[in-house]
Amino acid sequence: MKKNDLLTLKIEGMGNEGEGIGKADGFPLFIKDALPGDVIRAKVLKTKKTYGYGRLMEIVTPSPDRTEPPCPVHRACGGCQIQALSYEKQLEYKREKVRNQLIRIGGFSDPEVLPVLGMEEPFRYRNKAQFPFGRDREGRIVTGFYAGRTHHIVPNADCLLGVPENRRILETIADFMEKEGIAPYEEASGEGLVRHVLIRKGFATGELMVCLVINGEALPGADGLADLLFQIPGMTSLTLNVNTKNTNVILGDKLIPVRGRTYITDSIGDVYYRISPLSFYQVNPVQTKRLYETALSYAGLSGTEVVWDLYCGIGTISLFLAQKAGRVYGVEVVPQAVEDARENAKLNGLENVEFYLGKAEEVLPEQYRENGIRADVIVVDPPRKGCDRACLDTMISMGPKRIVYVSCDSATLARDLKILCEGGYELRKVQPVDMFPQTAGIENIALLIHCDNKKIPASSFSTAYN
Repeated sequence: MKKNDLLTLKIEGMGNEGEGIGKADGFPLFIKDALPGDVIRAKVLKTKKTYGYGRLMEIVTPSPDRTEPPCPVHRACGGCQIQALSYEKQLEYKREKVRNQLIRIGGFSDPEVLPVLGMEEPFRYRNKAQFPFGRDREGRIVTGFYAGRTHHIVPNADCLLGVPENRRILETIADFMEKEGIAPYEEASGEGLVRHVLIRKGFATGELMVCLVINGEALPGADGLADLLFQIPGMTSLTLNVNTKNTNVILGDKLIPVRGRTYITDSIGDVYYRISPLSFYQVNPVQTKRLYETALSYAGLSGTEVVWDLYCGIGTISLFLAQKAGRVYGVEVVPQAVEDARENAKLNGLENVEFYLGKAEEVLPEQYRENGIRADVIVVDPPRKGCDRACLDTMISMGPKRIVYVSCDSATLARDLKILCEGGYELRKVQPVDMFPQTAGIENIALLIHCDNKKIPASSFSTAYN
């Protein structure tokens, strides 16, 4: 087998990023946009020692689980890897993906992975989107999303995962740029002004935020743009974010107010949150409520417990926990997020929660060694890379009765669960939550109990979502 060979393959499985997997004489090929059950024609793009990559050229016989994607650019765009797969099968794929990684990476023989909590309507769920701006071949200003593994913009102002207001906002900004002669940023030259536009919507409040990421300190005619955008119902916040670095990181550190507040508000259940452009906030509010209620049930709180919430962001989980705990401590490394978390505690009248600014792997060991803090429950929701080893070791040393691990990456989750279980914990169950329909992503909540507490009956933990 060599590059550019044409093969006929039966797709038998799916990879971690949603690629179809077919075998030619036992040699596996990963093929984007192919689905289990498809018979396809594929061109070989690259081969390695034990596997290769191919391009889907033709679907000879479609899979019975294949459906017609509603998005016209789903194949070109890098966002929705599995939109062509029926939603029922998407959920089955994600559950099996989590289970396989727990077995292969975590070393668990038969982990209890519960059925995925899916959505009734798996579109229009994202409350946040970041759109790059550029030019097409005719020189016109365009915005959309990057094609997979490239920085080529696929024009699309109305992503079907995002809110309908995105289209009007983006078209308004593009028209303004054309009329004012404002150029989009060009990575190759470092020239141009507008790099990205961040849009957020509070689903409960209807409030809209627009933040333009610019390659400079000012936007010519900003007041005129504000006049146009604030005609859109719900518009609450318009800011500029300064990023003049030659980097792939979207947001810079400096925020310049233009009109309205520098934040919007939203609520999940009975808890209200203030959200700034730099703050982390889950992108799917419908599923976030189910995620946090499951985390709260796994924490098993009675009202007296001391809880630590690591990587707490703007305090979303912390405030949920504070409704039932004795005392909650949150740790977060982003200063703006900590400021928002403290304001959110005040907004909800919760006085039993305190937030620390710093890295979880530094704050937790320091508080444990120097101040002798304890924890009945630790909730951890790290970034995709998982927990730092120093943080895991401190959690093991503190020995809380329960650890609730929330993760957006099942591979690093499996790795960290293995370490925690080697340190004296038992994995009780994992609940996947489909926060990202149409994509290969899956959020998970794992419940671990200390081995000294193995006799705690499973019935003592809420099974409301099981």
